[in-house]
Amino acid sequence: MSSKEINRAQVLEQLVQGHLKQREAAERLGVSVRQVKRLKRAYRAGGARALVSKKRGQPGHHRLSPKIRAQAVALLCERYADFGPTLAHEKLTEQHHLNLGLETVRQLMIQEDLWHSKRARAAAVHVLRPRRARFGELVQVDGSPHAWFEDRGPECVLLVFIDDATGRLMELLFTEAESTFSYFQATEQYLRQYGRPLAFYSDKLSVFRMNLPTGLRGLGITQFTRAMQQLDIELLYANTPQAKGRVERANQTLQDRLVKEMRLRGISTLAAGNAYAPEFIADFNARFAVPPRESIDAHRPLRAGDNLARILTVQEQRTLSKQLTLKYQNVIYQIQTTRPAYALRNVHVLVREDRLGTITIEYKGRPLTYTVYQEKAQQAPVTSSKDLNAAVDQHAKPRAKKRTSHVAPDHPWRHFQISNKSQSSSTHPPG
Repeated sequence: MSSKEINRAQVLEQLVQGHLKQREAAERLGVSVRQVKRLKRAYRAGGARALVSKKRGQPGHHRLSPKIRAQAVALLCERYADFGPTLAHEKLTEQHHLNLGLETVRQLMIQEDLWHSKRARAAAVHVLRPRRARFGELVQVDGSPHAWFEDRGPECVLLVFIDDATGRLMELLFTEAESTFSYFQATEQYLRQYGRPLAFYSDKLSVFRMNLPTGLRGLGITQFTRAMQQLDIELLYANTPQAKGRVERANQTLQDRLVKEMRLRGISTLAAGNAYAPEFIADFNARFAVPPRESIDAHRPLRAGDNLARILTVQEQRTLSKQLTLKYQNVIYQIQTTRPAYALRNVHVLVREDRLGTITIEYKGRPLTYTVYQEKAQQAPVTSSKDLNAAVDQHAKPRAKKRTSHVAPDHPWRHFQISNKSQSSSTHPPG
């Protein structure tokens, strides 16, 4: 008997002996007077044994059937062994239509040694910054290098754009490294879909912030900053990773969920990952995004003069020489023109390079015709730590072997011999 049943037997014994009234017994037991009458009849008929619950020792009506349990355990062990309980529960429900509770899945994984319950740590006290009120006011940007395709493909970087007000994933792009051109590509896709946000929030990567006193033509800004200024988008920098915690936490979730979703689909290349990204973004936002405090969309449409194909390029100014040449990336370009040469001497031109490597030289907004005059041996460029692995991998690729001429076995050259007379004359010169 449980302690509750023992206490109930003692109260009913006093009631039967006449030491208590029915109302007093009902107050002590916390039940109604009518229930006390039922218990009193059962106690008189069967004693204390009659107060023991009839359900004790009987299987529960809502217990998990052995067949469903065996099916769930087999799926967890074969396909979702390294999944967390929440993600494994989603897959069992959506993909296999097993109507199990989240706690049931967690207990099954603990019993099969697939999951170890973690002791709750003391909550750290941090002053939380409230979310922005409107969608599109602030978009956090970051790159996450990781083995996204596990051992099926190369390591790469995932560029992540997430809205601060709603927690919505806005853009995902797999790329070989964090570079200006890769961020230009991701930003262009974002702007064409949503418009211009009020601000981007990033770390102090050299793509976003010029950490040296010299910069683009002495202006102290990077190419990405220059492009955002032309688009009227504010670029803000976080002093620590914790300051942009929303995108950092999203990276942790993506490194768990996205990796396993791509494993289930057999995705192993950057192109296939980028093709799957919109589907994953829609599913992620349906599960985790929250509504903004204000329903106004802060995104602004692209203006008539916002030519993204021109703005999102690397741009540098050069001065034409007297021979109408300029040097860019260790290459000398010769301008071809039908006008007199003196008309373009010492003028300032703009050199633009897109992510495909196409070079455009402009004077007063108009492209100039040019030819490559001379290409010098290039000095090794300064490589940032985030681009180092991609640079080494590029040089580690096997290069095509140069064709060499082979002398035939019966070629007369193979049978040529130096006579003794020639050897003596060469060894002992006259005089």
